Amino acid sequence: MQNKTLISIVGQTAIGKTKLAINLAQHFNTEIISADSRQFFKELLIGTAVPSIDELAAVPHHFIQHKSIFENYSVGDFEKEGLALIENLFKKTDILILVGGSGLYVDAITKGLDVFPEVAPEIRNELNTRLSKVGIEALQLELKEKDPIHANRIDLNNPHRLIRALEICIGTGKPYSSYLNKKKKARPFKTITVGIKANREIVYERINQRVDIMMSSGLLNEAEALIQHRDLNALQTVGYKELFNYLDKTWDLDFAVSEIKKNTRRFAKRQMTWFKKNEHTIWVNFEYDIKDVMAKIKSKLR
Repeated sequence: MQNKTLISIVGQTAIGKTKLAINLAQHFNTEIISADSRQFFKELLIGTAVPSIDELAAVPHHFIQHKSIFENYSVGDFEKEGLALIENLFKKTDILILVGGSGLYVDAITKGLDVFPEVAPEIRNELNTRLSKVGIEALQLELKEKDPIHANRIDLNNPHRLIRALEICIGTGKPYSSYLNKKKKARPFKTITVGIKANREIVYERINQRVDIMMSSGLLNEAEALIQHRDLNALQTVGYKELFNYLDKTWDLDFAVSEIKKNTRRFAKRQMTWFKKNEHTIWVNFEYDIKDVMAKIKSKLR
């Protein structure tokens, strides 16, 4: 597959990645692979900004609402399935489009995942029990003690990632961060990464608008239908957690919506920090001229 190319579209949430991906897929007469981990689950429609019916019909999409929140689905599973799909699709085309704002999932396809030793499953079970009994703060403090480097890198409010890091620390006796960024097996295809950017004020405005649209589209009703499953990993995400607090009568609705906007802005900041690490990314303004973007991509293809 050395003559095959994966065009990866990255950027912050609400910046317009889907639109660019569809434009490129139509131009190259190819298909889109989603690397947005929030959009994998069929029960999460409004709160994950899944492409519209018209957008999904414009070109073939893969890894959109193909799993249930009740299924265990890891980034490792995505890497394995994604690479198998890419190999199959490259039999009929020379170019594919990858799009998504989940940096780890993008890297899983384009670079490969870091390899970790297996640890006893009892460790995770114990950590999950502690999480439910004493709360997340105690686990956050433990990770800060065992691996301060990784504690500063991740979202400590994400229990799935917090427990994953801790189980490695406890099970191996070494920091989780010590296993990161090792040399990985090269991919058998070329990757061209295009990033969409805008100044902070524009990003924040687009995020606020998207949240307002989600609310008017029925996000509250969607959260209410899912609240009984709130402990599932798939629901530990911005947009649902805040509305669960409203439904618990802990917050009023205006405050819950303002927290969704604030936490989405924080997420967008972490996204850009992640994507900026790739020094080979072709950055374009969100008000790009598609002809200019195409020219930059084709120069790389040549």
